[in-house]
Amino acid sequence: MEWRDEGIILGTRKHGETSAILEVMTRAHGRHLGLVRGGRSRKQQPVLQPGNRVDLLWRARLDEHLGTFQAEAIEMNAARLMDSAVAVYGLQTMAAHLRLLPERDAHRGLYETLAVMIAHLDDADAAGELVARFELLVLDELGFGLDLSQCAATGTRQDLAYVSPKSGRAVSRAAGAPWRDKMLALPAFLQRGSGLRADPAAIDDAFRLTGFFLTRHVYEPRGIEPPGARAGFLAALRKHYAGGKAIAGETAVGEAIR
Repeated sequence: MEWRDEGIILGTRKHGETSAILEVMTRAHGRHLGLVRGGRSRKQQPVLQPGNRVDLLWRARLDEHLGTFQAEAIEMNAARLMDSAVAVYGLQTMAAHLRLLPERDAHRGLYETLAVMIAHLDDADAAGELVARFELLVLDELGFGLDLSQCAATGTRQDLAYVSPKSGRAVSRAAGAPWRDKMLALPAFLQRGSGLRADPAAIDDAFRLTGFFLTRHVYEPRGIEPPGARAGFLAALRKHYAGGKAIAGETAVGEAIR
């Protein structure tokens, strides 16, 4: 068995004295693992860093085997990303979300989105928006996508302000007013075609929204905790937005669920 594909490195772990297990998100073969012989050498280590885009050759005797990778650098992003705590935690958060998907299932949209995000993840002003949108995309790929296109009650596409915690559908400000205390806020920047940028309060609302549905549909049913990198990412954003409203963390998500 053999294939060649392009991939973005999510992580590595040691294997034996000189080798490494490489985890990548590929365009056509999904999230995939493989052994890199000599992966801990001085020559290979700079290439096998999270965030780098690589050309991959995978070989195995049988399809279900771990197999081996040969990786050549296409785009060296790791050094740039490592200079930013927001970027490091953001990449780790997205990698954790990708691990929620079945291994080796192709998700081309997620791959392309990840590639675009890595190009801008070291821009802390944009990173919060990017990762929040990525979490919405992961929910959609897992089959729990939110409908933010129109009001669930009236069908209008104007002045959408809330998301129903029961249905995951958008609700207009007027229709949701009687139940606003029970609704999740819908930040305007998440609405398709809005062209709006997010302030710290909108970022706060966005992560409370995605965190609520990730917890309900993914973490609790699987009996797992939210990734620690997500809390680190939110903390890094807090530091970036020093003096602004705190970004919603796990406590805020828990309050929304209750």
